[in-house]
Amino acid sequence: MKISTTNWAPQLLSVMRIVAGFLFVEHGMQKWLAFPLAGPSPTVLWSLSGVAGVLELSGGALLLIGLFTRPVAFVLSGLMAFAYFIAHEPRGFWPIVNRGELAALYCFVFLYLSAAGGGPWSVDRWMRRS
Repeated sequence: MKISTTNWAPQLLSVMRIVAGFLFVEHGMQKWLAFPLAGPSPTVLWSLSGVAGVLELSGGALLLIGLFTRPVAFVLSGLMAFAYFIAHEPRGFWPIVNRGELAALYCFVFLYLSAAGGGPWSVDRWMRRS
């Protein structure tokens, strides 16, 4: 049995971006569309949760298709850092205790995407080739 030496890292970068975008857009959908599960309270547009929901919905969708990946991922990384320090860190230092591990993970995944780009399966790459 011969093991392929093909480097799948670029394609897996795209897969990570697609999955992260899909999962992130769900947070915005929950806040603004009450789908697939309604949030704990109605969202007000100019509240912290409302602005975060707009960024989650629009930024997650842009990441999902890989359009403007680097700047969008950078903004979303900042959003998640902000969310961590505003909502989670005051409840304790350790992310597992303050329930901020998801915000921290999203922050660094998005920071990586802001440096690495969207990968070969992205609208950014398609536009660059056209």
